[in-house]
Amino acid sequence: MAAENKNNETGKAEAAPASSAKSDKFRGRKKVRKAGSFAVFHIYCTFNNTIITVSDDRGETLAWNTSGACGFRGTKKGTPFAAQVTSSKVAHKVAEMGVKEATVLVSGPGPGRETAIRAVQASGLHVISIKDVTPIPHNGCRPPKARRV
Repeated sequence: MAAENKNNETGKAEAAPASSAKSDKFRGRKKVRKAGSFAVFHIYCTFNNTIITVSDDRGETLAWNTSGACGFRGTKKGTPFAAQVTSSKVAHKVAEMGVKEATVLVSGPGPGRETAIRAVQASGLHVISIKDVTPIPHNGCRPPKARRV
């Protein structure tokens, strides 16, 4: 009987390791990306939130942030101050990656548009151009049918 239970002294079979050596080696590591010296800031301002995504010249996302992720809740997410804090955090994050110059693309009608751009400039990045890419309807939505009284 002792020859049959060679796994351990208690007689119970040991379970196989849950993960392989390769996944243990890389567990908990964050992918570190070395960016070039140029980035594009996509600032999307709505009345309720501000979303900022930074991409490189190929369009791959380097960093992003929102007003909600910065700790603002409710109606405070749509304020210019929330947009300023959000864009400055993202700008410092990409500046650590090595970004020196930026192009800013602003979209949406929100109140934090200008303060978000100013925060990018104040963070030490050289802003090359600012472009408004808000979609404008050519003919608008179809109106509702006429009311019959």
